Amino acid sequence: QWATIRLQKGVKKPQPQMPQTPTANGIIERDETPMEKEIARLHRADFEFSHIFYFCRKGFEAIVEDEVTQRFSSEELLSWNLLTRTNVNFHYISLRLTVVWVIGVIVRYCFLLPLRFTLAAIGITSMIVGTTAVGQLPNGSVKNYLSEVVHLTCSRILVRALSGTIHYHNKENRPQKGGICVANHTSPIDAIILTNDGCYAMVGQVHGGLMGVIQRATVKACPHVWFERSEIKDRHLVTKRLREHVADKSKLPILIFPEGTCINNTSVMMFKKGSFEIGGTIYPVAIKYDPQFGDAFWNSSKYNIVSYLLRIMTSWAIVCNVWYLPPMVRKEDEDAVQFANRVRSAIARQGGLTELPWDGGLKRAKVKDTFKEEQQKNYSKMLVRNGSVG
Repeated sequence: QWATIRLQKGVKKPQPQMPQTPTANGIIERDETPMEKEIARLHRADFEFSHIFYFCRKGFEAIVEDEVTQRFSSEELLSWNLLTRTNVNFHYISLRLTVVWVIGVIVRYCFLLPLRFTLAAIGITSMIVGTTAVGQLPNGSVKNYLSEVVHLTCSRILVRALSGTIHYHNKENRPQKGGICVANHTSPIDAIILTNDGCYAMVGQVHGGLMGVIQRATVKACPHVWFERSEIKDRHLVTKRLREHVADKSKLPILIFPEGTCINNTSVMMFKKGSFEIGGTIYPVAIKYDPQFGDAFWNSSKYNIVSYLLRIMTSWAIVCNVWYLPPMVRKEDEDAVQFANRVRSAIARQGGLTELPWDGGLKRAKVKDTFKEEQQKNYSKMLVRNGSVG
């Protein structure tokens, strides 16, 4: 806060005052009036060529500031955290502030980064060697116990490599064996954050490189569920394998991130229904990072995994809260979508996150034709209702 106040005082040029509008929402003022009422207010409800301006304006609003795109950029801070300067006016303010920032860079890159890299190397090597050794043992209680010890120990080393400070709440609700743990997704390190406090069976696609080596080693000691690229597209095969895992009450709970992509720590987007069609008990978990010490969000469209990990390991720390919510089961009158929405709402409320109905896949995919057709149908119904179409 001191740094932010000093930055604001150091701006030489007076900034133009923007008119204050109490109804403004974001950087533009939106009118949430339904289409039928707005068109009826501007013109007659019958078809007119001028109606195109309504749709053009809505299109411009979506382009300038839509609900989806802004969820895939870093969360804005209330105060500067001495990590980045996000305003063009803040390049240089004072000698004292610049010295503090330079000292911070030296500490983070010359001291913390080598130490964290060493711990990360130790943790990854221990994970590969430990799980490979445990995987040679016959199946039984001893193998399961040693596997959990290796996973917990290595995960805690990796958390130390991030200078992680994690606060776990309501531990009595921790996921149990034979269940499914679902959580909101901000970063690839979400899995490490959770495995620091308990063991889970991971679900995901088979990778190559170092990640592939880790996957092949860990699956020998723990029943993780890895899919080939061709299998992941077969929804029925995926569901079958997950159901078989959940049916065995001796196996670790499955960890799934139903959003399918990373969201910027401000909201929870649509949960894919596949995780809620498997059956069994759902254990919701809410994860909320404190951006004051470091930005945990992974913008995969802007940074590759190496650049992202470098940013994480050169931040001050990773601080977050994890809430274990009471277990939830699907009601008889609920379908998978309704159940997924109920779980999502519980996570959003606990984490103080905004709940959005949009599919996170819109981050990269084009808008579905069904969304466009819905607006066309609404407009057609309005015309028919008012007798414009014979």
